[in-house]
Formats: sequence, C-alpha cells, structure tokens
Amino acid sequence: MLRVTRIYQSSTVTCKLEGKLLGPWVDETARLLAEPAQNTPLRLDLASVSFVDPAGADLLRELVRGGAIIVACSSFVGELLASEER
Repeated sequence: MLRVTRIYQSSTVTCKLEGKLLGPWVDETARLLAEPAQNTPLRLDLASVSFVDPAGADLLRELVRGGAIIVACSSFVGELLASEER
C-alpha cells in the first residue's frame, strides 16, 4: 500500500509518499503526481517509503528528470536511485 499526501506551500508542492512504491500503484502515483500544481516545483518526500520495485524506481527517475526534487529519502531508496545513475 502507498499513501500520497500533497502539502501546498506558497511556492512549492511537497508530495509525501508513505509505504511501498510497487507496480500496482506506480501508474496511479504517476497520475497523482502529474496533476497540475499551478507552476510550482514538485518536491518529493520519500522518507517514509520502505520499498521501491523497478517500476517505482523508473517512475522516480522520470520525475527527477522532469524537474522534481527529492527532499528526503531512506538510505535504501537513495542507494537504489544512485546505483542506477552509475
């Protein structure tokens, strides 16, 4: 299960993800994160994400390439994303 909470601030939108980013939720998560945010930068708080499968990692990399900023993540998620960049 994955929970996505949007936190609106004056100049940014932070999306806090909690749980596991797995195949069954990747498409829905992509849809939620693609919703217009009134031209504000998207920040991703992944501190409470406990697991990411390959489809979830692909989504996160795509979001970062599109300008999203990861503001917090577990060491597991950080290593997963860093290992793919090497």
